[in-house]
Amino acid sequence: MSSPTSSHAYGIGLIALLVGLSASVVFYTSFYLPESLAKPSVSHAILEPAEEFFLIEIVPGAVNDDGNDYLPQKAEALLTFTNNVRWINNDDTAHTVTPDHRYTDGYSGDFGSPGVIKPGDTYEFLFTEETVIHYFCQPHPWMKGEITIAKSRF
Repeated sequence: MSSPTSSHAYGIGLIALLVGLSASVVFYTSFYLPESLAKPSVSHAILEPAEEFFLIEIVPGAVNDDGNDYLPQKAEALLTFTNNVRWINNDDTAHTVTPDHRYTDGYSGDFGSPGVIKPGDTYEFLFTEETVIHYFCQPHPWMKGEITIAKSRF
């Protein structure tokens, strides 16, 4: 005959399991999670560029398919000088700024207007890394623009 299993063994096993789970939760919340959510270190000059913002205009009549949609159509902004970019909708129709391909800035997150930009409203994005982005208006896909973020030469 086999001897009955001791309830002490189950108790010790349960305690060991709880201690292991507790240690895992403490590690995850104290070390792993903050590290994975931390924003990268970015210089003060990039976070507060010399110019308040670089302006791109959605021109009046942009909804018409004539190729004059964003002014400038191909923009170049410089890190530490003009990397805080603002789109202003001067048209009488709502538009978007939607990247052709998803772009995530390491500091500022996902690029692209969070919905439509109503007439007179703006969308602003702080670029902290060099990149080239092609973008368009989602309701009016013939509206296309491009922005290049480059390192300052100074």
